[in-house]
Amino acid sequence: MNKLKRVWATAVVLALGSASAFAQSGVTGLNTATSTLKTYVDPASNIALVIGGIVGIVGAIRVYSKWNSGDQDINKELMGWGGSCVFLVVSALIVKAFFGLT
Repeated sequence: MNKLKRVWATAVVLALGSASAFAQSGVTGLNTATSTLKTYVDPASNIALVIGGIVGIVGAIRVYSKWNSGDQDINKELMGWGGSCVFLVVSALIVKAFFGLT
């Protein structure tokens, strides 16, 4: 009976020891993933800002050509163009702020 208690106690100690080892491995993996992801956020935000600039230039040309042709629907085009530019710039800034890179 005494031998059975020793085996049981040894099994419990080993189980608890291995659980904490796995937990430390998981924390290290999450920290590594977070630091790796942070290295990609800044270039991706810059790419979003560049795409926003290109969309802004193309949209400005479209609005200008519609304005010169006398189109009556210029306000709708202008609001869509401005809204897309604002969305791209704000989304890039929010992503940077979310990862603490501002």
